[in-house]
Amino acid sequence: MGGPVNAVAATDLVLAVDVGGTTTKGEITDADAAVLCAATIPTPHGEAAFDAIESLGANLLATLTPERRARVARAAVILPGLVDREHGTAVFSSNLGWRNVKVGGRFADRWGMPVLLDHDVTVAGWAEWRYGAGAGIDDVVVLIIGTGISGTLAVGGRLVRTPAHREDAQAGEYGHIPVRHRDGLPCPCGNTGCVETVASGPAIARAYNARTGLNLTRAESVFDVADIDPTASAVIADAVDALAEGLLGVLHATCPELIVLGGGLSGAGTLLTDALRLRLTALLRVVPVPRVAVGSFGIRAGLVGAASLARTGTLE
Repeated sequence: MGGPVNAVAATDLVLAVDVGGTTTKGEITDADAAVLCAATIPTPHGEAAFDAIESLGANLLATLTPERRARVARAAVILPGLVDREHGTAVFSSNLGWRNVKVGGRFADRWGMPVLLDHDVTVAGWAEWRYGAGAGIDDVVVLIIGTGISGTLAVGGRLVRTPAHREDAQAGEYGHIPVRHRDGLPCPCGNTGCVETVASGPAIARAYNARTGLNLTRAESVFDVADIDPTASAVIADAVDALAEGLLGVLHATCPELIVLGGGLSGAGTLLTDALRLRLTALLRVVPVPRVAVGSFGIRAGLVGAASLARTGTLE
């Protein structure tokens, strides 16, 4: 699965699949990014997720006319966790519970086309940097905040990413930077007090429920009442503080001009971006405080990036 890949023809269609910690989304698009068909399904835990991915792609392809089906030239599937894109292996996902799953050609065999495999947040962050909120800026951090937290970093106009042959590492795992060493919660990765345990969507809902005795399932519900509920406001402040502390090292090392917030929680808008910039302003002394903006593509960033990857064959 490694090596250079040429772009498909302008008349070709592509299939993009974005596997998230909660849902898996798929689309078939043309060269103008027009969506011909789309579907969203829950993401099963463990290796059952890969059966669901196969079925999702097959069902989307089955909705096309024979003429359009024949024009679908390539697919891209983006996965969370550690991904060995050269050998087609889903190495590890702490949130979804898989390890060393040999994806290989199973999607290609089922769908009858070449399939590229890559990391979900790398692709989503690249899309926001190249085509979205970070377009035209050389030094950008993108944080995708949802079931987990991960991101991308562009420095000097180049995407910082792990080489394709590395199966033991994934650049941009900001969510697994420990920020609550002594009194933090255990993280599925095996560490304690990681950013994800405080600032991810499930972590925010869990913290609010622990303080109130309620049973909210979505962090968005906490943001919805932040202006009238002191408990919600305090939980969000904790999450923002964890995000800021987790970013301090990369900000001092690379001095980005912009931080882009994407993923499900980016829907909180200025409530989140303003709070993060205010907290960074209080913490930073020797490097400039970057601007903070909401991503342009929202939860579709991964699909936008995956479609571009399938069409061009590269993240450039």
